[in-house]
Amino acid sequence: MFTLRRGVRKGFLVLVALLFLFLVNQAQANFRYSSIVIDADTGKVLHESNADAARYPASLTKMMTLYMLFEAIEQHKMSLDTRMRVSTHAASMPQTNIGLLTGDSISVREAIPALIVRSANDVAAVVAEALGNNEANFGRMMTDKARRLGMHSTTFRNASGLPNDEQKTTARDLVTLSIRLMKDFPKYYHYFSTKSFSYKGTTYNSHNRMVRNTSGVDGLKTGFIRASGFNVATSAKRGNRRVVAVVMGGQTAVARDQHMAQLLDRSFNQGHMHVANNTRNTLITPATKVVRASTSIPAPGPKPFSTLEKKVEPVISLQPQIQLQKAAMRMDDGWAVQIGSYSESDRAHVHAQAAARWIPGEVVVTEVEISSRKLYRARLVGLQESQARTACQNLTRQGLECLVVKS
Repeated sequence: MFTLRRGVRKGFLVLVALLFLFLVNQAQANFRYSSIVIDADTGKVLHESNADAARYPASLTKMMTLYMLFEAIEQHKMSLDTRMRVSTHAASMPQTNIGLLTGDSISVREAIPALIVRSANDVAAVVAEALGNNEANFGRMMTDKARRLGMHSTTFRNASGLPNDEQKTTARDLVTLSIRLMKDFPKYYHYFSTKSFSYKGTTYNSHNRMVRNTSGVDGLKTGFIRASGFNVATSAKRGNRRVVAVVMGGQTAVARDQHMAQLLDRSFNQGHMHVANNTRNTLITPATKVVRASTSIPAPGPKPFSTLEKKVEPVISLQPQIQLQKAAMRMDDGWAVQIGSYSESDRAHVHAQAAARWIPGEVVVTEVEISSRKLYRARLVGLQESQARTACQNLTRQGLECLVVKS
């Protein structure tokens, strides 16, 4: 009996410790989070959250390194064919890198995709030394340039974004830098959509999956260190409108990308539908209490990624195949993929919208009551059995749990 009680007590303490760690992690994630979305043509702020809070830029730093490099080319101090020497300091830079060795040289033409696609820290140091003699001086040059660009809350200490307690910025400053990169160097902006590049027989694929998977996205850059969480600066064009956005502090790359995609959808819908940021748009059919995700009305406001219960990574870049219907949906036809049940309708909406972006079909959120408890169930409906099983298999491969059910 004593052993049993001891075991129960030990298990309880372990559970309490795990809960404490979970709460600490959540708090840290919330503390690091910030975001902003700007209409690139008008400068209007379409969304902001903690946009002026100090944050670590991580590899978004390399956008300023590239700004300095593009400016040197425009000023004829360098050309795309200029070769830059690799010092012992540059060769010692940790991952990610492209394995440069002391005494090597790399051309500007090779360095640009290495910085964007591979986010190569060794190449960042090479550029810093080529333009500023040493990396510390280059950091001062970057900071001076930031001030002239209106980035008054930014301080740079290195060219790569590797950890440094004094290297700080804000989401607002980084969206300013993103816009200036596009407007000041339009003929080099295409580099930011590069999906892969090869160097000395090795092919490197881009960390920026937004470019491959999200409608309209054509650049810019991702970044991560432990102190910052997962960051991304993104530019997207749909029709004749362009928005530029920054998200900082993601818990995972997938959650960050999903949140950015929601911000972009919401911002483009804002412009077309002339609705305010806090407008909630849902259709509830009284007979079945079905809430339909729809492309014809703006989606519910995005939630910080720390609230997401599961990670969703797009299987393929598809536009939602969803129609808004006035008639009540029949819930007893065909097969469905159940994405999840949630205690809060907002969480169900987030997952329904995410599924609707990447999976052909009709996604609905249904309110159900089980043992006097309300739940909100997100399902992909109206499928044949084989379609449902294939969809669920794809979602499972992307880290999202699901069930195939008979509607």
